[in-house]
Amino acid sequence: MNAAAESDKMMYCASCGTPEVDDVKLKDCSACKLVKYCGVQCQKDHRPQHKRDCKKRAAELRDEILFKQPESNHLGDCPICFLPLPIGQKNSTLMGCCSTIVCCGCCHANLTREIEESLFPSCPFCRHPPPESQEELMKNIMKR
Repeated sequence: MNAAAESDKMMYCASCGTPEVDDVKLKDCSACKLVKYCGVQCQKDHRPQHKRDCKKRAAELRDEILFKQPESNHLGDCPICFLPLPIGQKNSTLMGCCSTIVCCGCCHANLTREIEESLFPSCPFCRHPPPESQEELMKNIMKR
């Protein structure tokens, strides 16, 4: 590796320019993680120049964390709340009317709504009444 490439990888204190070597460990700015400092005094001295960029980057990092989508799984997402479907048949329900798999949280929310508003039972996804017989259920499943 040549000297230019090695100097690009070397980190320096943003305030005094001290390079990071074996005996000097630089610490990241705790808010933005963009710059490094050799000590608290250098961080305090550099704060006026760094403050505006630091606040902007810290807000970007906060937004990335806040709006990060959860990882999906092989079952896909619940079509109502768009959260990943939980693994295991006990934690999701196959609706017989529309053959849609819905998470138990959405089924529970729909059931609570039906009880509070004195409504007849319905599918949380398509709002159709559930099949009344096993034959009707199998017919709907085969149709899908």
